[in-house]
Amino acid sequence: MIDIKNCPSSLQAGYENYSPKAIKTLFAGVKVNPILSFNIDEFRNSKALADAMHRISVSGAQEKFPAIIKSGEIKIAGDDERSTYIIKPYPWDITLHDRKLIPANEHVTMQIASQVYGIHTAANGLCFTPKGQPVYITRRFDILRDGSKLPMEDFASIIGKNEQTTGKQFKYNGSYEDIAKAIRKNVAAWMVDLERYFELIIFNYIYGNGDVHLKNFSLILIGDDYRLAPAYDLLNTCLHIEGSDFGLDEGLSLEIEKSDIWERTGHPCRLDFERFGIKIGLVKKRIDRILNKYSQFPDLANHLLNQSYLTEKAKRSYARIVKERINRFNRVRI
Repeated sequence: MIDIKNCPSSLQAGYENYSPKAIKTLFAGVKVNPILSFNIDEFRNSKALADAMHRISVSGAQEKFPAIIKSGEIKIAGDDERSTYIIKPYPWDITLHDRKLIPANEHVTMQIASQVYGIHTAANGLCFTPKGQPVYITRRFDILRDGSKLPMEDFASIIGKNEQTTGKQFKYNGSYEDIAKAIRKNVAAWMVDLERYFELIIFNYIYGNGDVHLKNFSLILIGDDYRLAPAYDLLNTCLHIEGSDFGLDEGLSLEIEKSDIWERTGHPCRLDFERFGIKIGLVKKRIDRILNKYSQFPDLANHLLNQSYLTEKAKRSYARIVKERINRFNRVRI
């Protein structure tokens, strides 16, 4: 069994269950048991779970399952049930280092994004198998309380990248400037959402997410206008796999000049992100306001990391990665 000492959603200390804040934010006021009534490892190969998995668009190494809350319990959604949650256990891929920590990694990274930086994220938390293995849970922001579904489209689709036109690695094909251009084209309040998008690029770089691709950003229809969807799939991938600084193969943009530091070290610094912000149409003053937030490792981020369900060794590695990225970011000479 898992020893729950901190809220499995907000990470507030002193809770053996979800805190009142989490119950309101994640479960719309419903008290929910954080322990699942089934063991995913034993249930994974069943036809019921395989069918459930394929009802959600699944890409990459981590499978996702549709879920609902029924009588205070987290359940896999049936064929005739509209899922309101998604649960993500650790992935099958045994080549991933410390793969069983991925749910806790995604959870704490999402909480840091929301609580420390004010990034609009999908409501999220952890639940646990009867054996105590953490499973990531997130509320679907495209499903309203009346069960209706908001139209949503990821940027691979918006830009026109798919396996038929671009190949199996289509979601990695392009640059972050391509997404920025699509935001300006499709969002009426594009300046607001472009700033939100820009900050997500910075956050993902600082927090070691090297797998940020076209499907990690979406537009969702709110009222009569499309807006940038809440952030999702934020995690420190450097804990599990070596990779590049950016998920997209063309990086920030093919049309901006790299700083001398980037040319010499192979890693971007603050100046490169400033140039990217200007390139996509942001105001220098607003760019600086965002970049200044990432010049140090905030005490609250470190506190949330220490309260998280990562192992002590993983917490140290996570902090080391972030501090190393911040040092790269702040570099003005080599």
